[in-house]
Amino acid sequence: MQSVDVAIVGGGMVGLALACGLQGSGLRVAVLEQHAPMPVRDDAAPQLRVSAINAASEKLLTRLGVWSSITARRVSCYHGMEVWDKDSFGRIAFDDTSLGYSHLGHIVENGVIQQALWEKVQQCSDVTLNVPATLQQVAWGENEAFITLQDGGMLTARLVVGADGANSWLRNKADIPLTYWDYGHHALVATIHTVEPHQGVARQVFHDESILAFLPLSDPHLCSIVWSLPPEQAERIQQMSEDEFNQALCVAFDNRLGLCRVESERQLYPLTGRYARQFAGHRLALVGDAAHTIHPLAGQGVNLGFMDAAELIAELRRLHSQGKDIGQHMYLRRYERSRKHSAAVMLAGMQGFRELFTGTHPAKKLLRDIGLKLADTLPGVKPQLLRQAMGLHSLPEWLR
Repeated sequence: MQSVDVAIVGGGMVGLALACGLQGSGLRVAVLEQHAPMPVRDDAAPQLRVSAINAASEKLLTRLGVWSSITARRVSCYHGMEVWDKDSFGRIAFDDTSLGYSHLGHIVENGVIQQALWEKVQQCSDVTLNVPATLQQVAWGENEAFITLQDGGMLTARLVVGADGANSWLRNKADIPLTYWDYGHHALVATIHTVEPHQGVARQVFHDESILAFLPLSDPHLCSIVWSLPPEQAERIQQMSEDEFNQALCVAFDNRLGLCRVESERQLYPLTGRYARQFAGHRLALVGDAAHTIHPLAGQGVNLGFMDAAELIAELRRLHSQGKDIGQHMYLRRYERSRKHSAAVMLAGMQGFRELFTGTHPAKKLLRDIGLKLADTLPGVKPQLLRQAMGLHSLPEWLR
């Protein structure tokens, strides 16, 4: 029977980041994952699932020693952001140089980040990768948790971390209640070729019941789109012929980058908000999508998860160095309080933002247009908004 201090269930981006961050802490770590990630070939087409990595996540990935290997593969640095309300005067734009930054963030394929972290974990002497590993049962004892795998293997750990995604098996097994709501939208994702270069600017347009984001990829004429639409409309647009789709996309995007041409399949994902009532319990902690999922309109989902990992890394290192039991809920409450607050603020902000930017009521439209205009022109507002988007307002101490 394998015995470790921390068993991380899930080898996605957040779980692997946590494992890398615990290397050298004196804690023995095991990562339990069902499948090894598929290698990302440099000559392959861009993957459909991408993340907007902000400055806080970049700091974490740099400290973990993986950022250089991520940038050596395929990333797109973006230097500007533009948001507007379709058919109106509401607009706000950010650019890095005027606000004193070298860049605002990076668009990176999820597979590229996961592969870099996976390769790093394989070099960590304190971390064991258990692949393939599917959990069958977990029991929480007084001093350790007992994990049974489907292949008959067994594992004990002083702390089990759920990094197993939005439909977390571990969260369900622990009977942690979940607050969730249907956003009433599906996200359509695809890779798009544009006639005009994107110039390293991330763009987002709000239109009645839809939100369309163009995220710049490393090729100056390729963007990843996230088109958030009511389900029936999303399915109809997904099933359009390529010519019809290209035309609808150009119209929705105000033809900002000239003619658009879809370069990939079009995938749909239902959008659901989730918030676990507890982020920690006896010998248990939740991170990433297992603890919370948010609307993708601000691209903050994985950044929120990476900051969960950063906070938990700091907390477990502190507890272990002080000789305290890392699995006691009373000690994990500090992590729980901090991350529940951050997630709640982000969820509420996204919900309010989405409520304001959907619907055709003239008064609501006027209100959001004036709001965008004021945010764009009032001194001091944009730097504050940007610091928040970059995650620089609430960095854990060890990343500052």
